[in-house]
Amino acid sequence: MTMVTTRTVEYPADGLTMVGHLALPAGADHRPAVLIGPEGPGLNDFQRHRAEALAELGYVALAFDINGGRWFTDPEEMLAHTTPLLADPDRMRGIGHAALDVLRAEPRTDADRIAAVGYGTGGAIVLELGRDGVDLRAIGTVNALTTGRPGEAARIRCPVWAGVGSEDPIMPPAQRDAFAAEMQAAGVDWRLVVYGGALHAFHHPPVDQTVVPGVGHHPRHAERAWRDIVALLAECLPVTEPAGAA
Repeated sequence: MTMVTTRTVEYPADGLTMVGHLALPAGADHRPAVLIGPEGPGLNDFQRHRAEALAELGYVALAFDINGGRWFTDPEEMLAHTTPLLADPDRMRGIGHAALDVLRAEPRTDADRIAAVGYGTGGAIVLELGRDGVDLRAIGTVNALTTGRPGEAARIRCPVWAGVGSEDPIMPPAQRDAFAAEMQAAGVDWRLVVYGGALHAFHHPPVDQTVVPGVGHHPRHAERAWRDIVALLAECLPVTEPAGAA
């Protein structure tokens, strides 16, 4: 097992002090890097562990924050925060760019080889980075089939992979169709995987709190979606071991 080191990083964004989780693979060489965006309630150990799992695979990984270090346990409070955010592409881009700046500033990061993966609200944010023309090698989203301002998807410069549950009432078939139409019209290299029988946030293990209706964990599809994301990164952002590595 590769030795992974982690540290907390604080940085300003959206008028808040964000608290991200940076995970580094063993060694001192430059490595490709991945941004990881959390769902609406905020950054928790699930996404921190995702960053560490990517570091195990050889990536520099930053699980970024969207709520100023808070995890919203009250769905109403969470929606009060995320609903206006999701309606404001420039705010989302600001949050994404701030995290991207932190990741690029890490000495281990190969700044020319960065991908972005996001879940829910974090997925919407990484899509907006793509629509803003950021040079990413891949974008992966789960439960985030958000559409952007007309024409801006043409600025996406990398493959886009999206996963969604077939029974997700928050991302229903009409939303899937709108997302697909936007990507196709923009000439994006896109894929959409629909996981049969899965609800919204199917990737996330159960949490001890009230959840929004239509949300539910699907263990098999959660594992499949993670494998699909890892495969996307392996295709678009392969890790090469440094010369002389064992």
